[in-house]
Amino acid sequence: MTTKIIPIMAGGGTRLPAHIGILKALEQLGVEFGDIVGVSGGSIVASLYAAGHSLETMKQIAIETDYNQFREFSLLKLLRNGGLSSGDVFERWVDNLLDGRTFAQMDKSLHIVATDVKSGQPVVFDRETSPDMKVSLAVRFSMSIPLVFSFKPFGKRIMVDGSILSEDALHRDWDGQATPVLCFRLRGEHEYQDLKVTGFLPIFNYITLLIRTFMTTLSREYINEAFWHNTIVVNTGECSAVDFNLTSDQKNQLFEMGYHTAMDIIPIKTKIKTAPLQHLSGING
Repeated sequence: MTTKIIPIMAGGGTRLPAHIGILKALEQLGVEFGDIVGVSGGSIVASLYAAGHSLETMKQIAIETDYNQFREFSLLKLLRNGGLSSGDVFERWVDNLLDGRTFAQMDKSLHIVATDVKSGQPVVFDRETSPDMKVSLAVRFSMSIPLVFSFKPFGKRIMVDGSILSEDALHRDWDGQATPVLCFRLRGEHEYQDLKVTGFLPIFNYITLLIRTFMTTLSREYINEAFWHNTIVVNTGECSAVDFNLTSDQKNQLFEMGYHTAMDIIPIKTKIKTAPLQHLSGING
């Protein structure tokens, strides 16, 4: 019997290799899905997968990309637009990877979730609500980590990070057929190298500490018992959601964490029976 779900790649920030590892496990376990949901950092991985990129290509992109190119650290932008970076470089990067595709042009049914801070409500972008919108713009909305990327107006709305939303905004009937969801969340250990907030321009280090604490608090948010049966938490160790200096080794470790956690827990959540030698490491396993 085929197992069918709708995966929700929730949050993660710069730790996207973990979500790629999760997708590898889903493929290897034979879990089928025609819809995929992306939130914050998970929206990058979800959009690449929905566009038809292979997991090998996605992993290579994640490991070889220098995330520092997306971080501008402009106090002027922070004061004017609420973020240290405009997010424009990031949006162009995503758009290039997706060849400028719109939601209507995606191979799978993609749903990207962002937050309208004016109403505190979720805003969903997909082929039903916004077929002609470039997916890169929706990813930019969903990735608007407070203080890191500037808030982005969209009509009368002000769009920020989708991971701010409460759980019930994600656990919904995405395809209209009551297909069960499986939400993958990343959680760090909140152990960082100490940053000093003294010396020349200490405001940068102070803001970095503030952002890290905020994002870690989000990842450690209490999970309602009503959603535990279809939530899988991947422990990402000391890697932060806003660590723009991840090494290749750390990115590979994140991939393995996502892969092994998913391989261990997905069968329990979905009652899949696995073969004895199926649990293999690596992208080509």
